[in-house]
Amino acid sequence: MHSPRVRTGVLGFALLAGSLAPGAAHAATVPSPASSPTVEEQRLDRAVPQEILRRSGFDGVAPDFARALGGARSYAQARRTVVREGSALWRRAVDRAQGRGTASGDLSRDDDRPLYWARLGMTRDVRTWEPVFGLSGRQRAALLDVLERTSRGQTDIRYPGRGMRRILVTGFDPFTLDRDIRISNPSGASALALDGTVLRTARGPARVETAVFPVRWDDFARGTVERTLRPFLPRVDLFTTVSQGRVGRFDVERTNGAWRGGFPDNDDVSRTETVPVADPASQPQWTSTTLPYAAITAAPTGRFPVHDHTEVTEIPAGGTEPVVRADGPSAGSTARAGGGGDYLSNEIAYRATLLRDRLGLHGSLPGGHVHTPVLQFGAGNTTEVTDPEFVRNRVDIIDQVRAIVTVAADASLRK
Repeated sequence: MHSPRVRTGVLGFALLAGSLAPGAAHAATVPSPASSPTVEEQRLDRAVPQEILRRSGFDGVAPDFARALGGARSYAQARRTVVREGSALWRRAVDRAQGRGTASGDLSRDDDRPLYWARLGMTRDVRTWEPVFGLSGRQRAALLDVLERTSRGQTDIRYPGRGMRRILVTGFDPFTLDRDIRISNPSGASALALDGTVLRTARGPARVETAVFPVRWDDFARGTVERTLRPFLPRVDLFTTVSQGRVGRFDVERTNGAWRGGFPDNDDVSRTETVPVADPASQPQWTSTTLPYAAITAAPTGRFPVHDHTEVTEIPAGGTEPVVRADGPSAGSTARAGGGGDYLSNEIAYRATLLRDRLGLHGSLPGGHVHTPVLQFGAGNTTEVTDPEFVRNRVDIIDQVRAIVTVAADASLRK
């Protein structure tokens, strides 16, 4: 996931003593009026999202949720409803992607977009809801927080006991929707396809658990990545964050930079600044992958080439202007783009690997970032929400993500 200004095609680290309090910025203690839908939620009423929801059978998700929420007579009841319905949406999307149950509609099962648009319908319902019992600003923010987390699989990460190795994979929502609202994100589709599956590796079976993250700067600043990953990094054998990157290729990103380049997110918000993290005084400008990149790039994992990507953009020590370096950062330089650019894919890689390092796991936990190819529609398709080539491209990318993770597990899982 790149800023188009940095690439063609398309940790902070949570406090070790705890995580950010949901809705900390919304400390109202008196009933709070409903707020307007966000920029992201306002796209929901356009024709394409409604077609995607209808053709996937997810068009009833938000209306059913609104009815259930409307039946709540207290904040506690509302919270239980949100937890139940958010978790059910995630499980429904995973089951659909993995071929369980009857799939309504004619969109292919591998499609990640029904989950994205159905979630936005639910968050909009919470944001605009005016219950009879009154809802404080803090309570509304907490409901939105728990809905985001449950419907993204972030609270559904569960590994079995001994005897099976553990892998954690993350994906992203669709993004650049004002450029093409039909967009799907193959990293999110891969997360749905892999969640809860078992890979057969050279060192035995490995259970994969996944989660999906929003394309929003402020969520990252509030610590959503660290809050989700911190309980699990000390317990897993391998992790990789995944996002959509360049046209026609996979990249294993060697280096991640502590810089936000300002490209607008899904709420049309821009942030140009150093990645905001806890304990900024000890914040490094760069972090690096510990994935077995040589093994991954050498293996025949699928039809797309896989590159060991080492390029970064830096301001050299003593300099004032950014320069591109093909072989990674120089000593003492200041980050302006990691291998993954200066957008949220670089940031999730930076945050996850910084968390790994601050937990003392750099030398023992393989982890880093993989960019997928841009998911493209078939030639000449500028209006339809799907086509055979689009589906084939997404399925091939998902299969290759699975193969890349398997190769990484074969090469580096701890004994």
